[in-house]
Amino acid sequence: MMKRILISGFACAMLLIGIVDAQSQVARIYFKDSNHDYGVIKEDDGVAYYEFQFSNTGSTPLIIQRVETSCGCTTPDWPKEPIAPGKNGRIKVGYNPSGRPGAFSKTITVYSNAETPTVILQIKGEVIPHVKTPDEIFNISIGGKLYFEKTHIPFSRLFPGKIYTDTLKFMNKSSEVVKVAANAGGLNFLTVRVEPQSIKPKQVGNIIVTYDPQKRNDWGFVMDRFMLSINDSLITNTPISITGSIEEDYSALSASELEKAPRVEFNTTSYDFGQKAEGEPVEYSFTIKNTGKSDLQIRKVKASCGCTTVQPSKNILKPGESTEIKALFRTNGYSGRQSKSITVITNDPKSSTTVLRLSGNVVKK
Repeated sequence: MMKRILISGFACAMLLIGIVDAQSQVARIYFKDSNHDYGVIKEDDGVAYYEFQFSNTGSTPLIIQRVETSCGCTTPDWPKEPIAPGKNGRIKVGYNPSGRPGAFSKTITVYSNAETPTVILQIKGEVIPHVKTPDEIFNISIGGKLYFEKTHIPFSRLFPGKIYTDTLKFMNKSSEVVKVAANAGGLNFLTVRVEPQSIKPKQVGNIIVTYDPQKRNDWGFVMDRFMLSINDSLITNTPISITGSIEEDYSALSASELEKAPRVEFNTTSYDFGQKAEGEPVEYSFTIKNTGKSDLQIRKVKASCGCTTVQPSKNILKPGESTEIKALFRTNGYSGRQSKSITVITNDPKSSTTVLRLSGNVVKK
């Protein structure tokens, strides 16, 4: 009996030793540093590299299976061969700052056969943006001599009764003095001033644009253009454009004024004409009604390309009155799914712009 107990005890001890020995036969990955701060780097300096040093502190070879980064701007490189116990390796990462100004923080995840199979490394820093040269800043040519930052002024919202001003900068990249003038003839709502009117080589000038939406006498989206003359020669192929949306400013209205305001209401804002053969016209009449307490002004009705409208018989609707806006879509030359819009602008302070739509399928002949 005692002999059997001794044999069983010896077998258990050997099994335990085998388990402990198997558990000790593992790879262990140890990084001296798991975080790196680049500090300040310049966008112009290109890819910034750093090497994370590690060692295998285990008893079996360490295999780096893969390394993944949190974004494509970081490129990792790692040893593909097993790292023997007691030996060292490195994971090289490169951060590309191009087009990424400002602070950054990225992670690198290391997958291996180590006892701890996943390790997360981190890099961080701040990128000082590229400082553009004059040639990069002024890159839009007008007349081959003057180069602009931009040739478009987006005024966004324009309120009648207010005056708006913006400035376009340009450079004379020619080797001679250039005489510059603006041609905004016929646009009484637009004032354009060129400073200086004679500009020296490599000198930067200004075109100051002043816009009066009250004189423009329109509503909704507007686009206007003027041209420049260089040395008394009018440049027609590169106009300066100005865009904006002329709207009434309702921000100062009191609660009682809003309560007494007009209200626009449509029978529907969309009409699905189903399926039409090419060449078959689509006609529909939208009903517009004033459900408010003062006169509703229909200020503008504008159709998109391919669609025409008949102006309503009334442009002013008293409370409770209604009228029709007739839409016509000529399907000639169209096929497939179509969507045409009609923009209606009124003096309803809560809904001054309404977009009506005609949509459906046109079958090509």
